[in-house]
Amino acid sequence: MARRGEVLIAVLNNQVDLAIAREQYWYRIPMAQSEKLKQQGHWSPKWLAFYQTKVFGTEAYCVNYYASVRRICEVYRWELFPDQPKDDRSEQRYQKLELSPLEKLAQPLVSQRLRPITFIPTTWDQFQAASAIEELLTHSNT
Repeated sequence: MARRGEVLIAVLNNQVDLAIAREQYWYRIPMAQSEKLKQQGHWSPKWLAFYQTKVFGTEAYCVNYYASVRRICEVYRWELFPDQPKDDRSEQRYQKLELSPLEKLAQPLVSQRLRPITFIPTTWDQFQAASAIEELLTHSNT
């Protein structure tokens, strides 16, 4: 049975995170956010899709890419970024979503109204049928 949250649309607001997803096949979600999604019954995702912000130029304000989630594990930030200095930030905990190679949607899901987006939980069927982000927001309370 389909459940909201089997597809999680996450915001990408920098090129580095897209490169990590594309080349290293993972994405991170802060523990506080994953806990909130769990409390709402929207965890754990089978697919992860990416809403790209203005830094992506012609690919901005839409979902172009998605991947299946192969594994989820809890990690410290220093495990994700071992070359960064050890400090308070390096001790932050994340859910690391290990991904399949990214796939590109045939038609992007465009946001018709610019709005802040963090996570949008949805079903696979709704994700596949949508032509705009707003169609998914009507089913979401995140």
